[in-house]
Amino acid sequence: QVQLVESGGGLVQAGGSLRLSCAASGRIFSINVMGWYRQAPGKQRELVATITTGGSTNYADSVKGRFTISRDNAKNTVYLQMNSLKPEDTAVYYCNSIARDYNVWGQGTQVTVSS
Repeated sequence: QVQLVESGGGLVQAGGSLRLSCAASGRIFSINVMGWYRQAPGKQRELVATITTGGSTNYADSVKGRFTISRDNAKNTVYLQMNSLKPEDTAVYYCNSIARDYNVWGQGTQVTVSS
């Protein structure tokens, strides 16, 4: 079984930066996609960014140029560097990992951006 543990959320002023981390443990398949999603109050969960084992990335239009996803395969960890944060980025951010045999989610970490 695979577990994901997120960290790095918090409260930041608009224009500030935060870095989220997500560490995977357990029976991790070597080829997988890891990503970040977010859910704001009253809204559906939405894609933020994904990254494959090989480093190919995909971003939501709303975060392009501001957020950067990266991963350390040796540590089974994915990161999300968030710059130029806006109040509309406020949400619970969830880490996700998909592989041949699993699709798992982390518990979520709150990001709050004040105006």
